[in-house]
Amino acid sequence: MSVPEEKPIPDDARPATGRRPKTAPCRRRPEAPALRAGDVLHLTREASPQFARPIRVRLIRVLDWTTYDGWWWADVYQLGPDGNATARRSVFLRRSGVRVLTPPPVSQRRPRVGALV
Repeated sequence: MSVPEEKPIPDDARPATGRRPKTAPCRRRPEAPALRAGDVLHLTREASPQFARPIRVRLIRVLDWTTYDGWWWADVYQLGPDGNATARRSVFLRRSGVRVLTPPPVSQRRPRVGALV
């Protein structure tokens, strides 16, 4: 089987400017905020279908496992109503569905010296 010979493009078929035609600009999705260990996250159905009932978690680390574009695995502590960890989980999340909660302010008050506790 022979390979067909390539024919040169005639000069009258090329664009007059010699440039590529303009294309529509690429629309980028907004990136999820940078996450750090210790961040408190609110996970709902937007983050993954497994969260039909929303939960709060504290991020341990983001895993570097290969996944679909825009999704990632993370190790987290699931938080109870009192804010304490109740279970450790590995969860599969969509970046755009994760909502970062601001932690409550930490009291900087020191106990007085000699005060009864």
